[in-house]
Amino acid sequence: MTALIHPQLPLGFEPGELYTFDSFVAGENSVATGLAQQTAVGTGENQLYFWGEPGLGKSHLLQACCNHAAKNQQTVCYLTQVEITNQSADMFEGLEQVDLICLDDIETWLLDNVWETALFNLINRVRENNHRLIMASVRPPDEAFVKLPDLRSRLAWGPVFQLQHLSDKEKYQALRFRAKQSGLELSENVADYLLQRYPRDMSGLFERLVVLDKAAMATQRRLTIPLVKSVFSEDSE
Repeated sequence: MTALIHPQLPLGFEPGELYTFDSFVAGENSVATGLAQQTAVGTGENQLYFWGEPGLGKSHLLQACCNHAAKNQQTVCYLTQVEITNQSADMFEGLEQVDLICLDDIETWLLDNVWETALFNLINRVRENNHRLIMASVRPPDEAFVKLPDLRSRLAWGPVFQLQHLSDKEKYQALRFRAKQSGLELSENVADYLLQRYPRDMSGLFERLVVLDKAAMATQRRLTIPLVKSVFSEDSE
């Protein structure tokens, strides 16, 4: 299923099953997650801002919002640094016609007055059209990375949430769910080994899971500690 967008906008989002609310372990972020789910379909706030260090699930949460909205026949757009870099700020023109806009990594492309002004105007137009905007960054909206004072205030027009770390138990739940999506059976002892021996942020753990999935398929082996050791031998020395 492809999300519909305004025909003049060369932007869109392909709903999938990887980044959903079902696969997002909220932990202490349950309030933020619940509100995001409501906003995705138009029953919550018109604007949200999530921030926190890398690996806390900000991108997952934004894509889950897009998935949820698209499956409820909403038009959606998800933009990251990849889509915005080397583009003109004119790409934001008309974007307010989309039901849900999710802007990720904003600190990476909100680098000059042109883009700050473009985002400022977009926020105003989205509000006027009664549509929704969700943003994510590693930094809070009141930090000096935003030079335009009026934009700084606009970024906080809706609720602002600092995402919190998951506990080890919650990380295991997230890893196990992701492994299951790939057809892998992740035992608790293998998950414990990964958590104890390697970087513990979820992005890094998920990346290692992808590598392990490929190794398990290539060797026709189950996901075990010996397999983990053989794949990441140099890292564990």
